[in-house]
Order: sequence, then structure tokens, then C-alpha cells
Amino acid sequence: MVLCGSNYYEQKYYFNDEVFGKLPQAIKEELQIMCVLFTEDIGGVLILEYTPEGELMLRVESDESDLLYDEIGSALKVKQLQSEKQELLESLELYYRVVIKGETDAISN
Repeated sequence: MVLCGSNYYEQKYYFNDEVFGKLPQAIKEELQIMCVLFTEDIGGVLILEYTPEGELMLRVESDESDLLYDEIGSALKVKQLQSEKQELLESLELYYRVVIKGETDAISN
């Protein structure tokens, strides 16, 4: 399930408001800034999506014809985001498991 994403090629940002619309506005804005800055810096497409187990993954794609896309920089930037935004990403995983999937045992973990 997709949470949000940014596309450098189309200059667009997407947020899954249908499922995650109840998130606080400040969280939505932080996600938008994070995604848009990533694609402006690296290029390509950044998608934040949940695995079936509830883990939030940062997936990056690029057009094969995009010679300016920085694949190495992309991997480094993803690691940087995972480190700098660890608390936010973990909170979003917990939100998904408890609010969206209804896993009450996720709270005690």
C-alpha cells in the first residue's frame, strides 16, 4: 500500500489521502517536503509504501533513458533519510499496523 510519493519527471507529489487522511497535517507536510526534496536532489521517483507485514519501504525508480539520474546518490540518500527520519518512519509503521491493519498487539511491541 502506497503512503506517498514524488515524481521528478512529472513534477508531482502524491499522498494517499483516502487511507491516510487522518494523519496530522504536520506529518503530511513533512512527508511532502522529504519526498519532493529527494526527487529534486536525486531525480527519479520516490515511493513510500508498506509491505504486507507493515514495514515502510522507500522505493526509488528511474527511467532507463535518464542519464542524469544518480543511482549511487539515490542509495546513499535513502540511507540518510532512514537515519535522519527514523522516528517518523517508525511512528508511521506503528500507525499503519494499529490504525489501518487493526493490530492491537503492535502497541505493546
